[in-house]
Amino acid sequence: MDQKHILVAEDVADNLLLIQSILESSGYMVSVAQNGAEAIDLVTSKLPDLVLMDLSLPIVDGWEATRVLKAQDATRHIPIIALTAHAMQGDREKALLAGCDDYLSKPIDIVEIEQVTADWLARSQLDGGYPAVLDS
Repeated sequence: MDQKHILVAEDVADNLLLIQSILESSGYMVSVAQNGAEAIDLVTSKLPDLVLMDLSLPIVDGWEATRVLKAQDATRHIPIIALTAHAMQGDREKALLAGCDDYLSKPIDIVEIEQVTADWLARSQLDGGYPAVLDS
């Protein structure tokens, strides 16, 4: 089995280090972006297997970065999991409407990140690729 590649878009250094450590200790290759514009560029060029996207990023926020990536043929199949402090009622639905495939709220729950990441990556192995979840 080849090593899965995850891009983490997060601008808070402590959160980024924690998430990167969790993912790398689980055996994943991790790339990082500290703003939404960088996330768009890296996802488009590296085509990771999964993206963890903070929605409150500088330059281009995670909401817009997700919309851009889901609008591109080359990247729309890549699952994007919102990882955000936006945890009010209705925020999960807003994230899903923006194109996120799943939603995790902060503060970071190590077990939850490990489980959700593994679940989404397992789908690609079972299905031979991700379905175009939002296409209708």
